[in-house]
Amino acid sequence: MKKFAAEFIGTFWLVLGGCGSAVLAAAFPGVGIGLLGVSLAFGLTVLTIAYSLGHISGAHLNPAVSIGMWVGGRFSGKEVLPYIISQILGAVTAAGVLYIIATGNGSAIGNFAANGYGENSPGHYSLLAALVTEVVMTFMFLIVILGATDDNAAKPFAGMAIGLALTLIHLISIPVTNTSVNPARSISQAIFVGGIALDQLWLFIVAPIAGAVLAGWVYGFISTKK
Repeated sequence: MKKFAAEFIGTFWLVLGGCGSAVLAAAFPGVGIGLLGVSLAFGLTVLTIAYSLGHISGAHLNPAVSIGMWVGGRFSGKEVLPYIISQILGAVTAAGVLYIIATGNGSAIGNFAANGYGENSPGHYSLLAALVTEVVMTFMFLIVILGATDDNAAKPFAGMAIGLALTLIHLISIPVTNTSVNPARSISQAIFVGGIALDQLWLFIVAPIAGAVLAGWVYGFISTKK
């Protein structure tokens, strides 16, 4: 239960910090943090949780990460589902808190940092572009995670590498999909937005998981372990 609580808290922080920065601070008049700020916010949430709660649960904070770690032989299959449930509950709770804050000045939530493609993409990118982006970005994210946490890696720096990788991923892909690479993050925002965000949610569940599974297989092949 301690592991699951850590995943709940960690994913709560990821969604509140990452999506919160996008909803509240990205375009704030005169001093908005913009795309760079939002990218850093997502990376910082992972970085801070990795070093504060990583020793308890591994700081997955993401169903795709848990699945990819399992495929890569780094995580027990019996814990995958409880981790995913904890992550989704943490994300939805954070979205609820963010909803209360965001509507506190009478504003509508808008797209609420939800993910999307086509007309729901920040840059109006196609379904194919969004699919490729989410698969490839999640694949690379898992490659970094599996590599940085390998027994042969410099583990004290793993949290830094993983946090910076997520920052880079957001810098690349926010214009395409608003960046998911995390089904829990996508589910939490889509629930509150409804409509087209829910209609398109399938992609942001399927694509990150596909990328994570592929990374688990590939890293198992290229790993130096015998």
